[in-house]
Amino acid sequence: MKKIQLLLLSLLLALPMNGYAQQALYGDVNGDNEVNIADVNAVIGVILNGQPIVDDHDWVDLGLPSGTIWATRNVGANSPEDYGNYFAWGETAPKDYYDWSTYEWCNGSYNTMTKYCSDSYLGYNGFVDNKTELDPSDDAAYVHYLGGRMPSLNQIQELVNSCTWQWTQRNGVYGQLGTGPNGNTIFLPAAGRRLDESLDGAGSWGGYWSRKLIPDYSDNAYCLYFHSRDMDRGIGSRFMGFAIRAVRVSQN
Repeated sequence: MKKIQLLLLSLLLALPMNGYAQQALYGDVNGDNEVNIADVNAVIGVILNGQPIVDDHDWVDLGLPSGTIWATRNVGANSPEDYGNYFAWGETAPKDYYDWSTYEWCNGSYNTMTKYCSDSYLGYNGFVDNKTELDPSDDAAYVHYLGGRMPSLNQIQELVNSCTWQWTQRNGVYGQLGTGPNGNTIFLPAAGRRLDESLDGAGSWGGYWSRKLIPDYSDNAYCLYFHSRDMDRGIGSRFMGFAIRAVRVSQN
C-alpha cells in the first residue's frame, strides 16, 4: 500500500486540486475506502483527460449507521428535483433507445449475456463469469461522480429502513422525501424509467439502480423502487434506463 501511496502522491502533486484533495492525498482518490491500483488508474485518467481532481457534487449525511453519505441529486441532474440521465445497468452513458438490442453486455437478447452472468442458459454460447457486482469502470456513478459508487443492496436497504419517507412535491416534481436519523433530508424524484424511446412512469414512481446483479436471474439487477405508498428494493431488467444516485462512505 505504501508504494501505491507514494506513486499516487507523485502524480497528484502535479495536478490542481480542491474539494476532494485531502482524501486524494491519503491515496483514496476514487473514494471507495481502499488504496489500490484503481486509485492509480483514476489519477491516470484525470491526467489524460486534462481535468483537475475536484468534487463539485453535493452530498448529504443522513446519520446512517454505516456512515454512507448520499449525493443530493441524480447523475446528470442539475438540481435535486431534476431527473438527470437514465442508464441501462452496467452502462455509463445515456442513449436514445433502451432495449436488449442496444444493451452493451449482450448480443441482442436477454439470453446472450457477455458480462455479469451466473447462468449458462442466459450467457452467450453458455458464457458465465459469476460476476454479481459492477466493476467500477461499468459503474455510472463511479465514472461521473468523483468518489462515488452506485449503491450496494445493503446501502439501499439501509436508506429505506433508516429514514422516514413522505411522498411530496418539490418545485412541481413528485417524489419521496427521506428524513434521516440526524434530521437531514434527501429528495428522490419519481423519475420513472426509459423503455425503447419512451419515458414511462415519470411523476408516478421511481427506479434507481444498485450495483448488484440478481445471481439466479442474471438478466435482472436490484434497484430502489418506490411510488406514493411504498418504498423498498425492487428488480429491473438490465436493459431498462433507470436513474442513478451516487453514494460514498464517510471519511469521518
